[in-house]
Amino acid sequence: MTLADSQQIAPPEPPRYIVFWRRYRRNRAALLGLFLFVLVVLMALSAGLVDPEDPLRRAGPPLTPPFTSWETPLGTDQLGRDVLSGVFYGARISLMIGVVATLVAISIGVVIGALAGYFGGWVDDVLMRITEAFQTIPNFVLLLALVAIMGSKIEWITLAIGIVSWTAPARMVRAEFMSLRHREFVDAARNLGVSNTAIIFREILPNAMPPIVVYASVIMALSILMESALAFLSLGDPNYASWGNMIGQGRAVLRSAPYCSVIPGIAIILTVLSFSLLGEGLNDALNPRQKKT
Repeated sequence: MTLADSQQIAPPEPPRYIVFWRRYRRNRAALLGLFLFVLVVLMALSAGLVDPEDPLRRAGPPLTPPFTSWETPLGTDQLGRDVLSGVFYGARISLMIGVVATLVAISIGVVIGALAGYFGGWVDDVLMRITEAFQTIPNFVLLLALVAIMGSKIEWITLAIGIVSWTAPARMVRAEFMSLRHREFVDAARNLGVSNTAIIFREILPNAMPPIVVYASVIMALSILMESALAFLSLGDPNYASWGNMIGQGRAVLRSAPYCSVIPGIAIILTVLSFSLLGEGLNDALNPRQKKT
């Protein structure tokens, strides 16, 4: 036997997505969150199959109790609208608001946090004072003011939620950039004449993404809750079937027909829980050294 034959050949390293999935699936709660999230996505995608017509139309007699009619298995509200149809179409609205508002908040937060953390000095001072000015006003109070100014259309509500949610990602990105801007790979890029823009977005930002991705799940959950709170206060867009609108309109019959508010409320709870558990699993998978002891 030759020396080469006696040496043990190291197995090839698995792809990154396999390593990520192995770390993620170790967390049972994260798997539950993934299951709930997939369930909500399937509800949103299959809403047209459940009810191909307008979910705001009258589908039966008003206040039909759940499980008493095959046409409206979850009952109807005080206007005769199908609760099941509203729950499925509400999943679309909630996911749309969560994704778009999160993209807006993360985009603003990344730009401001990256500039503040990379350049420091007066740039950091100015941008952080602006951030602190936004943080002095509670998010929901600022959201109410923006909706009062911009209107209650679903597009403006989504944009307003993103605008009030960027401060925490900005501080997070700033801290990451301040810890990475003097690393060897950044100094090497500067010595090679790479521009500041390329260093920020090509060199530093990819290394600062894991905590941003984890926090994005938090923003999505908060976005859904804020839209529901607006709709509960009758400040949502009445032209769309959303869970918040269903809860708000169910207040009038809360004693006689509590299912009108309870069923969409359960949908909100499960969706927010799914994002929370997803964030926990992403944190374990992307930051394996920060596991709880």
